[in-house]
Amino acid sequence: MTPIYRFLRIGMVLAVTVVLVAAGGDLAAQSGRLPMQRAAPPKFDSTSVSRVFFRSLDDAFRGPRPTRSDLRQAGRQQPMEAPPKASDAGSEQDIWSTLVSAPTLEDEVKRIKLRYDGTLTSPGAFKSGGYQDARLDLSVLATLFAVISDYSGDVRWKDQAAAARDLTARTAQNCAAGSTQVFNEAKLRRADLQDLVSGAAITISKPPDPANDWSAITERTPMMQYIEQLLETLEDESRDAATAESNADSIRRAAESVAMVGEVLVQEGMDDFDDEDYALLSRAMSSSARSVVDALQREDFESVRAAVGSVSQSCADCHEQYR
Repeated sequence: MTPIYRFLRIGMVLAVTVVLVAAGGDLAAQSGRLPMQRAAPPKFDSTSVSRVFFRSLDDAFRGPRPTRSDLRQAGRQQPMEAPPKASDAGSEQDIWSTLVSAPTLEDEVKRIKLRYDGTLTSPGAFKSGGYQDARLDLSVLATLFAVISDYSGDVRWKDQAAAARDLTARTAQNCAAGSTQVFNEAKLRRADLQDLVSGAAITISKPPDPANDWSAITERTPMMQYIEQLLETLEDESRDAATAESNADSIRRAAESVAMVGEVLVQEGMDDFDDEDYALLSRAMSSSARSVVDALQREDFESVRAAVGSVSQSCADCHEQYR
């Protein structure tokens, strides 16, 4: 390589180096003048976020934090068994008492009975649409009496529940129309219910079958309507922790009633009772409703609202596939 060529080559390398250094300095200067652009941090409503997230990690634990050895030991344990189904337990008596308490059954009978009384104001009002309200109330009452007749614990009207079940279920079916004849039959049921609540015996033409024939007791449509009413109560009375605490008794009754209906919907004779996916969705609703009751028992009123949201989501998931 000639000296001249070597000199030119060295000169080119130095020139390129100077250009690169100058460019780097210019970029550094620009970076010093222009601040780095960052996205603004998100802002959340503390009221709504507190219902979903804990304020700190310490609030997420009850009692001392688990150690690594505790977690390893928990991982070695066998998974929890699924709650027993009525069909698996050998008797419906083994499931109803785990879902709904005797006071709730008694209170719901009296509440629906009072509402039913209001549907029988006159034949004209009954014909104009009152028969539909009567059909719903009688269907719910028939369901409650069916559960009472199979209830394992002590509950009021248990000895007459099967007779009351058959009477209310029959009149509910007849309330598909609002004729004068049906109105008069509905008034007879009002008298029967009044006797029952007052402690008197009701009369029936033949002894009732002690077993529940769910295909003759109720249908899915009135049960869905009943759930919608109960869910409205749950949502209205659990808007925040203070509201949930002041309405704890009403929330408990509504949640236990939802849990009960979730099991009713999968009894043999009901629509789609043998569809495994439907049964899974229905029992998921019952489980969510029981979570509401569990939160009330812990007096964890912040968690009540979240549990009510789970009930609503269970209903929505089911409605996406079944109507």
